[in-house]
Amino acid sequence: MASEPTAQDTSSPDPRRPAAKRRLHRWYGPLLAFLVTAAAFCTAWVARGSFPFGNTGRAINDQANQYVPFHRALWDLVHGQAAGDVLFTWRGGFGQQFLSDYFTYLGNPFSWLAVLVPREHVDLAVFAITPITMGTAAALMTVYLGKLQPGPWWQRGVLGATYGLCGWALSDASYIPMWLWGLVALPMLGIAVEWCLEGRRWPGVALLVALAWFGNFYTAMMATIAACVLLGIRLLTRDMTGPQRLRAVWRASTAAATGILLTLPLLLPSFLSSGAAQPTKAAAFDPVRIDVFLAGMLPATHLWGGRPRLYVASLGLILAGAFVFNTAIAKKTRLVWAAATLLVVASFQFPPTQYVWHGLAVPNGNPYREAFVFSGMVVVVAWLALANRPRPQHLALAAGLLLVTTFVLRNTDDFGGSTWPAVLGGGAVSLLALVLLALGEKRRVLIPVAAVLMVGVVFAESTAAAANADTRRARERWAKPAVTSNRSIGNHADAVRGVEGWPAYRTDSGTPQTSYNDALSLRAEGPQYYSSYLPEATYKALEPLGYGYKNDGRTFFGADNPVLDAIFSIGARVRPGDAKNSWTASKFPTPPLVTVRTGPFTSPAPADSVYARQENVLGAAVHQVPDVTRGGSATEQTYTARCVPGSEAFWYSPALNGTLRADGVKLPLEDRMSGVLPLGEVPASGRLDVTVNTRTKNADAGAHPIGCLNRAKLDAAVDRLTATGATKVTASGHGIEAALPEGAAGTAVFAMTAVPGWQCSAGSGPAAPPADFNGLVSLPLPAGTDKVSCSFTPKGLAPGLAAAALALLALISVTVTGHRRRRRTTPTP
Repeated sequence: MASEPTAQDTSSPDPRRPAAKRRLHRWYGPLLAFLVTAAAFCTAWVARGSFPFGNTGRAINDQANQYVPFHRALWDLVHGQAAGDVLFTWRGGFGQQFLSDYFTYLGNPFSWLAVLVPREHVDLAVFAITPITMGTAAALMTVYLGKLQPGPWWQRGVLGATYGLCGWALSDASYIPMWLWGLVALPMLGIAVEWCLEGRRWPGVALLVALAWFGNFYTAMMATIAACVLLGIRLLTRDMTGPQRLRAVWRASTAAATGILLTLPLLLPSFLSSGAAQPTKAAAFDPVRIDVFLAGMLPATHLWGGRPRLYVASLGLILAGAFVFNTAIAKKTRLVWAAATLLVVASFQFPPTQYVWHGLAVPNGNPYREAFVFSGMVVVVAWLALANRPRPQHLALAAGLLLVTTFVLRNTDDFGGSTWPAVLGGGAVSLLALVLLALGEKRRVLIPVAAVLMVGVVFAESTAAAANADTRRARERWAKPAVTSNRSIGNHADAVRGVEGWPAYRTDSGTPQTSYNDALSLRAEGPQYYSSYLPEATYKALEPLGYGYKNDGRTFFGADNPVLDAIFSIGARVRPGDAKNSWTASKFPTPPLVTVRTGPFTSPAPADSVYARQENVLGAAVHQVPDVTRGGSATEQTYTARCVPGSEAFWYSPALNGTLRADGVKLPLEDRMSGVLPLGEVPASGRLDVTVNTRTKNADAGAHPIGCLNRAKLDAAVDRLTATGATKVTASGHGIEAALPEGAAGTAVFAMTAVPGWQCSAGSGPAAPPADFNGLVSLPLPAGTDKVSCSFTPKGLAPGLAAAALALLALISVTVTGHRRRRRTTPTP
C-alpha cells in the first residue's frame, strides 16, 4: 500500500537554530490559533454590548441558573466557606449530593479560574472560560493538523482557529463551559491516535483520554467515538503492515480503557446518580428536514430552535470542497476521508446512530450536540487540501458550489442573518487569499498578503457569526440574557449572610429568585436547587408538601410558608425591601434540624389536601381546611370559603396557570411552579373570596385549595419539637451529628430528604441505611440514645476508587517498565 503523500513543511524549524528557538517556533501556530479564536469571540462580545462591556446580560439559560451558581459554590469550597464538601452540599434542596454535579458542571479544567478572582466576579470568570476553552481547542487542533501532515505554522494556525470558531462552539456550546471541553477533547484524542499509530507514549495516550473524560464525560464520549473514526481512517490510509495495525488498535483500546477507568471515581457515581434522578419526559429524536440540515452547514447560519450548527468559516468550507479535486493527494486518501466525513454527518440524521452519539440516551434539548465532530473533520480535510497546494481552479469550483448551495437553500425557514454576507464577502476574500497563496509559489511577496487576508477573513467572519448567533438566539424566550451581577444581587447576598446560622437553623434566600440555584449562589440553605441529578427521592419528598417545581421535577423553588419552615428548620428568611434594590432579613423560632417524634400522627384535615400532608410531617394539626364553593366560568373561576378570622390563609392550585385575586392580593399562578402561596390574614368576616383568571383548559383548583393556619397552634408545635429535639447539631462536609436530650425516645427525624447514599447510626451503634419518614431521613432510637449521626457517601464512589487505583497501578507499571527498557537500550557515552 502506498503511503499518504506528504508536503514539505516549508516553515519547519531550521535544525541549525538553537534548541530553545526551535521549541519556541513550535508554539507559533497554536498561539496564533488561540489568539484569533479568543479575540474573535470577545470582539463579538463587545459588539453586542454584553456585560461587562455593556448593560446586556451575558448569561444564557442554564449559564445563569446553573453554571454561575455552581462556580460560586466551587469558590466557596476552595476558600473554606462552603456548607458541605465535594461529596455533598447543604446549600439547596435541603442537602444534595455534589460529586456528580461537580463532574458534570465544573469538570472543565478552566473552571478553576473562578477560584482565583473575588467571589463577586466569579460570573466574569465563567464567561471567560468560553473564549479560553475555544482558544485551547483551536491551538490543539493546530498541533493535530501538523501531526497529520506538516505545513507552514501560520496556515495550520488559521485552520485551527476555524475549528475553534465553528458554529457549534459559537452557538450551542458558547454558554455551556463543560460542553466546550469536548471541542478540546477531539484534537487531543486525535493526537493520542497518532501516538498509537507511531507505537509510542502509551501512558501519554491514557492520560489524554483521562483528561478528556475528566473534563466532561458527555462530549468526551462523542469525541472518543470520533477518535475511533479517525483511527479507522488512519489505519486505512497510512502505510502500515497488518501486525502494525493490530498493535496500534491494541495500544489505543488498552490506553482508552485505562484512561476511562481513571475517571471512574467521578464517572460511576454520576452514572448511578443519573439513574436515581427524577425522570424527565424527553421526546423522541425527530430529524430536521434535509434543507434545514444542509443550511446548518452554511457559514454564519443560525436557524431557529434546536437545529444543527454544522458550519465552519467559508475559508474552511472552500478548502474542504477542493479536497476531493486535489490530485496531489492519493485517491484512496481522498476517498476514505470524504466517505468517512459524509458518513459521520449522515449519522446525525439517523435515529439509531444519533442515540449512539448520545450514549444510547434521548438528548433533552438540542439533539445535534455532536456537531463539533463534523466541523473538526471538515477542518482536517481542509488542511490536507491546503497542505497539498490546491489549484486555483479547484478552489474557484468549491467556492462556486458554496454559492450555488446557498442560493438553492435561500428559502429555508428562518434563513437569513449573516449567511449571505459570510458567503459572498467571506467567501470572496477567502478565495482571493487562497489564489494569492497559490501564486505566491512564484511571487513570494504575495504570501504575507495571503496570510493577512486568511487571518483577517476568519477573524471577521467568525466575529460576525458569533454576534449573529447571540442576536438571533435572543429572539427565543428561553435564551433571554440574564443578569448575574448587580447592586440588588449584592444586597441580596449581604442580607442572607446577615442572618445565617447554619447548622443551628437554615436560611431561605426568598423570592424573587435571581437564579434557580439561589441557595448555592447566595449561600443559603433553602429548597432552591436545579440539577440534572436532583434525586427522585427529593421530588417525592418536596412535591407533596407544596413546593413549586419545573423541569419535570429537577428544579425546586422556595415557598414562603411557616409550616414548611418549621418542618425543614428554616429560621431566617430574606424578602425584598421597600427601597429599590434593597432586601430585608428576619429571624424567627424554628425546631432544630433533628427532631424526635414519639409516635405516628395522622392529620385530621382532608387527606387529599397539601395541608394534611404538611401536618403529617410536622406532627401536629395547625390548619383549618374549609370546603370551598366554586363559581364563575372556565376562564374566570371564583372560590369562596370561610375560616377563623385572624388566621393566615394559603392557596395551592398546581393545575392552574393565570392570575389570582383575593382581598387586595394579586398573585401570578404558574401551575406547578407556584407551590403554596400566602393570601394574607383572614378578614373579620371570616369570608375568603378568590378569583382566578386562568388560561388552563379543563382544570380547576381542586377540592381543597385553601388552608388557614392557626399561628398559635404552630408556635406550640414548634416549641414542642424544639424542647424534645436535638440540643446541639453539628454538620460536617458530608455528615451531621445531633446530641439528644436525656430520655429521648421514639424516632429521630432529620430535616433532609432521604436521598440514596446516607448511612446513619444511633449512639455507638453500627451505621445502616436510614428509614423513610414521609420522604425525610429518620432513625429509630433505642433506649438510652444520647446522639445520632449520619454520613453521606455517593453510590459507586468506593468501586470507582478501586477501579481507578488499578488503572493507576497499570499506568505506573507501564511507565516504569518503558523507562527501564529505554535505559537498557540507550548506549552509554
